[in-house]
Amino acid sequence: MLLVMNWASMSDTKPLLHLELEELLLIGLGAAPGALLRWQVALHLQDQHLLVNTLGAALLGLLAGLPVDDRYRLLIGIGFCGSATTFSGWMLTATKLISSGEWFAALGLISCTLGLGLGAGLLGYLCGKKICSTRKKSS
Repeated sequence: MLLVMNWASMSDTKPLLHLELEELLLIGLGAAPGALLRWQVALHLQDQHLLVNTLGAALLGLLAGLPVDDRYRLLIGIGFCGSATTFSGWMLTATKLISSGEWFAALGLISCTLGLGLGAGLLGYLCGKKICSTRKKSS
């Protein structure tokens, strides 16, 4: 969670500003490879949305199921997955399909992406919880 700076007292803002910059850096470091992955998948696999959104949902689900530090959530969850997945592009593709009269293709894209995304997110989450319970039993 990004912190809001308190402008009332400048001496109070230094720790908040430092923490906010650290968080921004983590998000940026995760975003660059996520965006490059999305670009390469679109370039080489001709898939603009389905694969990256499904993989992103699985990774976010896994991250949510694991007890990880907030820094990893910023780096991987917001940074990497946020830039690798693409809601706006997905909606634009569906809109273009609808505007060209391809209603069934648009509904298929929306249905497949939602179904696979929800399934992948749930599977990732359950895997994360399973990893946690297995680690606890072996400890």
